[in-house]
Amino acid sequence: MVDFNFTPFPIITTDRLVLRQLELSDDQDVFTHRNDETVNTYLDDFRQGSIEETQAFINRIHREVAINKTILWTITLKDKNKFMGTICLWNISKEKDKAEIGYTMPPEYQGQGFMGEAMEKILEFAFDLMKLKTIEAFTHKDNARSIQLLLRFNFKQDPALIPVNNNNRIGFSLLKEISQQFCWLSLFYHHLKRSPGKGLA
Repeated sequence: MVDFNFTPFPIITTDRLVLRQLELSDDQDVFTHRNDETVNTYLDDFRQGSIEETQAFINRIHREVAINKTILWTITLKDKNKFMGTICLWNISKEKDKAEIGYTMPPEYQGQGFMGEAMEKILEFAFDLMKLKTIEAFTHKDNARSIQLLLRFNFKQDPALIPVNNNNRIGFSLLKEISQQFCWLSLFYHHLKRSPGKGLA
């Protein structure tokens, strides 16, 4: 059984991003995001009816992070502390060494590699620091961009994962050992790109 602590909150950086804690000052951005028509295309029960509901949501996330039940990061650019989506680990099971990953991003930031950059670091956090063995994900069967992202990180569709009350969603899972193999292959590929013509010794 794994054990971990989200206090102090783990701020994570990538080449372009800072993944930080969700704050009450993000309330207007979160409210706008959760009521965006495009964002809601493939989501159920994501909208929030008032800014007060959004603030209550942020406070609930803070409570769940404090008791190590959930961890949610706000995605921002390094040079601009502006909300541009979220990525989280939730449905965490210490007994089964697994969690579910979730992510959302406004359309204006999609297609630029930001979510892939964030997901790479969160998977490292889940497997290397939290010591989880399995990460699960659910997405709408027609959400091609989300499915492509999961497949890029070697998630496999898992028929054993049955979504609750939504027949349009499909489940994916990623095992730690598969993720580590993918990371080594990715590093090897990037090394070859940086060293053209040297071949294999």
